[in-house]
Amino acid sequence: MVEIIKKFGELTFNKKIMQQKLSKEIYRKLLATIETGDPLDQSIAGDVAHAMKEWATENGATHFTHWFQPQRGGTAEKHDAFISYSEDGEIIERFSAKQLIQSEPDASSFPSGGMRSTFEARGYTAWDPTSPAFLLEAGDTKTLVIPSVFLSWTGDVLDIKTPLLRSIKAVNSSAIKLQHLLGNKKVNRIKIFGGPEQEYFLFSKDLIDSRPDLAVCGRTLFGAMPAKGQQMEDHYFGAIKDKVIQFMEHLDIELYRRGIPAKTRHNEVSPNQFEIAPLYEEVNLSIDHNLQLMDIMRKVADSHGMVAILHEKPLAGVNGSGKHFNVSIGDNTGDNYFEPSNSPQKNTIFLLSLGAILLGVEKYGGLLRASVADAGNDHRLGANEAPPAIISIYLGEYLNNLLNEIAGLGKITQKAISEIYLGVQDLPKVAKDSSDRNRTSPLAFTGNKFEFRAVGSTHNCAEAATVFNLIVAYGYDQLYNMIKAKKGKANPKEKAIEVLKEVLKKTKKVRFEGNNYDEKWHKEAQKRGLPNTKTTPDALGLFLKPEAAKLYESFNVLTKRELHSKIDIKLETYIKTKDIEFRTAANIAKTLILPTILRQISLLSDANSGIKAAGIKQSAIVSDIKAINSLYADIKDGISGLEKAIIAREKEDDVLLAAKLCAGNGTKALDKLRCAVDRAEEVVCDDLWPMAKYQELLLIL
Repeated sequence: MVEIIKKFGELTFNKKIMQQKLSKEIYRKLLATIETGDPLDQSIAGDVAHAMKEWATENGATHFTHWFQPQRGGTAEKHDAFISYSEDGEIIERFSAKQLIQSEPDASSFPSGGMRSTFEARGYTAWDPTSPAFLLEAGDTKTLVIPSVFLSWTGDVLDIKTPLLRSIKAVNSSAIKLQHLLGNKKVNRIKIFGGPEQEYFLFSKDLIDSRPDLAVCGRTLFGAMPAKGQQMEDHYFGAIKDKVIQFMEHLDIELYRRGIPAKTRHNEVSPNQFEIAPLYEEVNLSIDHNLQLMDIMRKVADSHGMVAILHEKPLAGVNGSGKHFNVSIGDNTGDNYFEPSNSPQKNTIFLLSLGAILLGVEKYGGLLRASVADAGNDHRLGANEAPPAIISIYLGEYLNNLLNEIAGLGKITQKAISEIYLGVQDLPKVAKDSSDRNRTSPLAFTGNKFEFRAVGSTHNCAEAATVFNLIVAYGYDQLYNMIKAKKGKANPKEKAIEVLKEVLKKTKKVRFEGNNYDEKWHKEAQKRGLPNTKTTPDALGLFLKPEAAKLYESFNVLTKRELHSKIDIKLETYIKTKDIEFRTAANIAKTLILPTILRQISLLSDANSGIKAAGIKQSAIVSDIKAINSLYADIKDGISGLEKAIIAREKEDDVLLAAKLCAGNGTKALDKLRCAVDRAEEVVCDDLWPMAKYQELLLIL
């Protein structure tokens, strides 16, 4: 372990390297930018660029790239060599301040949601100093990678990182304003921390070759359930097999080298499903690290003869994969606003932070669900393996009862406030054990942080984090305005408790302590007026409502135009994903499944002819042939229905309506075809079936 720790961060331009490569004054200025998020002091950019290049080339790098997060998903990069012309025309090694701060990739083929035409190709990437540069390895080749934002030449947002950074500033402004109103003048910077727990599947590379659906779509479009799936519940936290532990060890080492603090690894619920969890970090860095983790995971798996699948539902009938995104808020004094304390002052902001989240979810909870909406996640939300599409908050019995007591208080007195603080004081001792953990809740308080459990395994957590930050900023602003508007001679803390009473009554409808899977809750949630958008098009439609644009614009995160463009891109991505699945399924059924069934019919017919020739009058084979002929007809009918659904979608010009056709008729047609193919899999000879079956996929490791 000591040797592994020594490797930690060796591929990262971290603070230790910065101190070695930069003068004290330049390091101080750069550190101030990193810690405050303020724009870089242009006067030091040249020195930073030179130090970064020297470190990179000393470690074998020949190129650099701005690494950004386009709205199509994933990451993007364009590599440039560390070369330029000297004044006399000679080739020299160079990496300038301008090259560090800004690059200009061709933006024409990135989705823009209608904000610009294809010929309007200019786009800019700009360095994000709050996320450290690192080295990308591909064999012996190394490239300096500079985390960046991505904007059009007119300044329109073209990426996922920019809204996140702006939402962090929004929370910073709103929380500091509230703290200063309460008299906490030492607070001058808010820190948001995150920790995405990543779930994934591992499959044999050899088996993937026989599964075009898994290879192309990331999930199986066909597949009958095996006799043994996950029903024995023997895989969850079970002993990790040697082949997997070797992969995990290799993955940990590669992550440590990149400065990514992987902490926990274990078997998950489904066979061949696993989880890796990091140490907590500031949210922007934690998300960048998670994006790197997914890329590194795939490469390491490949070197072990395996394929890492991150799709939310690669196999039907067993658990899918997500990310449990843990988040907390603190400040420059070291306080965690989601952690109870012995200090009355700290407990005031703890209670108000809970109030801020309750206010945000009560007003904009549907947007939190919409932030995790995509084709893959539709398969798992509410499927007794992930929380439902209804966003509610779980606080635990002790804290829930405490808030109910506060809401029921009469006149606020110092004695009453002292009793509240004493109640909160006990929380550090009992919060984690006073009630069972509610694994069915989409947003659960877990002692000193909130866990958002609806994020999909392929997702960039910046989407969910941005909405979470926005609703918290909204909540803090509402509290600030309500406290400031309170009349009378009461001090700010007394006013805060009075306001909290009102907030707890107003937001009680989003607090739920029971089983979120229970149908009774779905009916109760409907009575409470909580949105329950079960498909991606319905969920994304919430972003198109005026109040959503107002939220984003009021905190300068996205303009209405940028927000609507973003949703158009998401809807187009959804349509394309479903279209690929539909066409892949139809192609597999026509070119692999139908020929296989014909071979089975031929074999049975030959066998029946042999039986007849032997003089045997009756044979069960005849009924088998009829049954398989019927399946053949059902599959052909299923293919026809799916192709009609594809054509119907192509005729619809409105992107939202087209997405709804995919979610409705298209999905039903695919399900019908799948049902017929899966029945065929159960009766066709194993030797003939053209794809690896679930039993092989689940038991190969």
